[in-house]
Amino acid sequence: MTDLRQHAEEIAEQFSDHLDVTPDEVEERLENLVEEYRVPVDEARRSVVNSYLDDAGLERDAIRAGGSGGGLVEVATIDEDEAWVDLKAKVVDLWDPGHESIAQVGLLGDESGTIKFVAFQTSELPKLEEGAVYSLKNVVTDEYQGNYSVKLNRTTDIAELDEDIEVGDDSTEVEGALVDIQSGSGLIKRCPEEDCTRVLQNGRCSEHGSVEGEFDLRIKGVLDDGGEVHEVIFDKETTEELTGVTLEDAKQQAMDALDTTVVADEMRASVLGRYYRVAGPTLGRYVLVNEFELLDGPADAESALIKARSI
Repeated sequence: MTDLRQHAEEIAEQFSDHLDVTPDEVEERLENLVEEYRVPVDEARRSVVNSYLDDAGLERDAIRAGGSGGGLVEVATIDEDEAWVDLKAKVVDLWDPGHESIAQVGLLGDESGTIKFVAFQTSELPKLEEGAVYSLKNVVTDEYQGNYSVKLNRTTDIAELDEDIEVGDDSTEVEGALVDIQSGSGLIKRCPEEDCTRVLQNGRCSEHGSVEGEFDLRIKGVLDDGGEVHEVIFDKETTEELTGVTLEDAKQQAMDALDTTVVADEMRASVLGRYYRVAGPTLGRYVLVNEFELLDGPADAESALIKARSI
């Protein structure tokens, strides 16, 4: 069976209770996107599923995803997009949702490590408490640029457990001279659509097209310890702490200059060449900075900066 045929049969099964659709019809639509328009298979599947959701008048969490079945899994084993799984996990951390459509966002952990979770307002779920352990049945995995998370939805069954979990330590600690702040840093805009936090490129979301966008701060940086480089991401809170520039400050700077790039330029001037120790979970090739410390850098920190600028 070809990959497209397998996807087609899974999608047809998903919608069997809602639409009169056959695997042949689904496969034809997938083939058109993949072969004629050169759309990646995963994006083609997402597009076809979204189209059928519109036809059926359904939301995504009203159907179960095809592919591997659910069941209890460890968070470190999650490596598939749009799979339905069960977790037994501890709420390690809760963050500011940052968008009115999001009810909760934070970090879940079990013995194998941690993973980000998101719960949306429309799902109307009971709130999770930091430090508590839960059985979470019917959560959906999500993947973006190699990073996995889970989404709680209206079918998710939540039960608090009277036990504790020793969460596995999957954090990474690295140090080095901050030698580069990459494109996509500073004052950015994210897609405002529910279930999406993608960074906009020229006012467009890769999934939802042209949108208004909501401002956010981040730094995508490179630390060089003299032997190897480490790519790191500072979120809004750690970016504000690192640079002393708040989101409101950054928006005002951009407004005064009529140019959002001035924010990243000023950040570069204030932090490049300084030596830091950072710690946080690793997602894909990035370390997501939860904590950082400014160090008295070694003598080769300046040479590392010069080397990076010459690349």
